[in-house]
Amino acid sequence: MLRIVVPLLLACTAIPATAQPSALNPQMDYDGYAELIREVRPYRRARLIDWDTFAAAARERNVLILDARSERQFAAGHIAGAVNLPLTEFSERQLAEVIGPDRNRPILIYCNNNFREDRDPVVNKAGRLAINLSTFAHLYGYGYRNVRELGELVTMDDPRIRWVAAESRGVTRAPR
Repeated sequence: MLRIVVPLLLACTAIPATAQPSALNPQMDYDGYAELIREVRPYRRARLIDWDTFAAAARERNVLILDARSERQFAAGHIAGAVNLPLTEFSERQLAEVIGPDRNRPILIYCNNNFREDRDPVVNKAGRLAINLSTFAHLYGYGYRNVRELGELVTMDDPRIRWVAAESRGVTRAPR
């Protein structure tokens, strides 16, 4: 009996070890993502701006305010002039369609965690999961380097912030 059980047990324990490498998806590179985050960190820190700088930059020619929240959240309310491309839809093609062909186009980003109120449509996320962190990293990873991020905590009720609701549930596209 032992002559049958022992080889069978050894064979069963070897299956996961030999099967695991073939189960890895080559289209998901966690180590590459971790390296991207290490590379982005100092660059992002140098690109954090306060509200007054954000508002002034938003008035500059060809600047894009990109809102990467869900289409539903964007429709419920966003900073005036922002365009929406949900982070889950970021791809080479989608980014080029929304941003345009110029990878050096000035882009401003903000997220739920920039607003003090923690209420719809900007319910806060856990700090380490704030959408701006992923948005910045994704833009950088796709080759967009002229990105500045609202780094300040502001209030939705600040009269300087023109907060608007979308007229439709459609995605607002950037003018080119």
